[in-house]
Amino acid sequence: MGVRDMWGDVAILVGVDPRVNPPTTEPGRISDRGGDYLTTMINLLKQQGGVLFPGGKKMELQNLRALNIGYLHAEAETAQNGKSMRVAVSFGPQYGPVTATQANEAIQTAKLNAYDALILAGFSIEAEAQAFVQKAKEVVKGLSIHFGNVAPDVLVGDLLKTTRASQIFTVFGQPDVGVQKHKDGTYRVELRGVDIYDPLTGKVHSARGEDVAAWFLDTDYDGMTFHICQAFFPGDADAWEKLQRALKAQIDPEAFEQMRGTVSFPFEPGEHKRIAVKVIDFQGNEVVRVVSLGGTEWVR
Repeated sequence: MGVRDMWGDVAILVGVDPRVNPPTTEPGRISDRGGDYLTTMINLLKQQGGVLFPGGKKMELQNLRALNIGYLHAEAETAQNGKSMRVAVSFGPQYGPVTATQANEAIQTAKLNAYDALILAGFSIEAEAQAFVQKAKEVVKGLSIHFGNVAPDVLVGDLLKTTRASQIFTVFGQPDVGVQKHKDGTYRVELRGVDIYDPLTGKVHSARGEDVAAWFLDTDYDGMTFHICQAFFPGDADAWEKLQRALKAQIDPEAFEQMRGTVSFPFEPGEHKRIAVKVIDFQGNEVVRVVSLGGTEWVR
C-alpha cells in the first residue's frame, strides 16, 4: 500500500506494527552501519541543547539519547507549560531528503510508542513529505510534528567549529496559503502568512507574509519536482529599491512592485491541477505547501 493510501478519515495505522517489524531499508533511508553519522547528529543536537523555533524560542531537549526503533533515532524529554513531554527524533539521510515514506513510518512509530512530539530533522525534505506532515498534523491527535532544518555546514564536518549557540537545528513555520479562482478561469495565490509554533506553550500564532525573505510558486506541481514559475521577495525593501532604481528603464514599476508582494500574478491551471508554494526565511530555511486547485489540499 502506498503512502497515498495511508490517510483516510480515521486513524493512523495501516499495515505492520513498527515496534515488532521495523521497516526495511530502502533508497533514501539512512544506511549507517558504523553509526558515525547518527552519532554525530545526536552529539550536535546535544551541543545546541535543543531545536530552535522562530522568534528565538527553543525546544530544550533533556537527556537526549540514541534510539533504534524503525525510523526513530533519538529520544529526549522537554517541558511545555510545566509538564514533561517525550520527544522522538528521526534524522534524514546524510545525502538526501526526508521522504514521505520516512515521515509516514516515523509518525506511526512515534504515535505507537506514545511520544508527545516528533522532530523530523534533515538537510532537506521532499515536498511530498511536507504535504504528508501537514495532513498528519490535522488527523493525528496527541503528537506534535515538526520538520527541523539541519544547517548544511554540518556536512563540512570538523572544518567548522560548533558552539552551543550555533543554529544547526531550526524549525520554520507552515505557510498559510489562499487560492482565488477568477471568472476567466485563472487563479491567484496569496501568501497570507506563516503559522509559527511556540514550543514553550504549544500554541500557534501567525507571522505576516510580508516578513519572509522569499516565496516561489509552481503553478503546475507534478508531485516530483518543484519548478519556479513565479518568484517574490517581499522581505527586504531596501534591496529592492536599489535594484528598482538601477533597472527602472527596463521594468514595469507595477510589475516590479508586485514581485515584492504576497499575491501572485494570474495563471491558468496546468495538467496536474495543483500548485506548490515554497517559502524561505532569512536563515535559508525553506518549507513547501501543496494545494489542489479543486479547493482541497492534496497530500500523499
